[in-house]
Amino acid sequence: MSEVFVREKRVRFHHCDPAGIVFYPQYFVMFHELMEDWFREGLGLDYTAFVAGGHGLPTVKVECEFLASNPLGDVIAFELAIEQLGNSSLTLRIAGRARGTDCLRARLVVVHSQLHPLKAATIPAALRSAMERFVVA
Repeated sequence: MSEVFVREKRVRFHHCDPAGIVFYPQYFVMFHELMEDWFREGLGLDYTAFVAGGHGLPTVKVECEFLASNPLGDVIAFELAIEQLGNSSLTLRIAGRARGTDCLRARLVVVHSQLHPLKAATIPAALRSAMERFVVA
């Protein structure tokens, strides 16, 4: 059975536009923070060491639906699962819910890369093994 990684994030002042709701690019920052949290807490791997070791997971495609606004102080429960796990890429499925309402859905394609020089690389076996339990059908 597959797992879904869930973390709550509070909407802070710096996330908001003058209307007092999340300025949409800030969701993409939150998505990356969620991925870093997933690495540490879900996969048991140190994302900082991963990057310092010359690896990265740059995003190459994003699809996002904004279903409801999130005001300052809202707590968004983000869910992360893997929709597809390829040789060097993975498709992350992210959903957000606040106040009992679905507020966003996103799909991100990220590519495991070596950083110097920057190019796609096969996902290492240990990382793939840790990720496999988050693959959903």
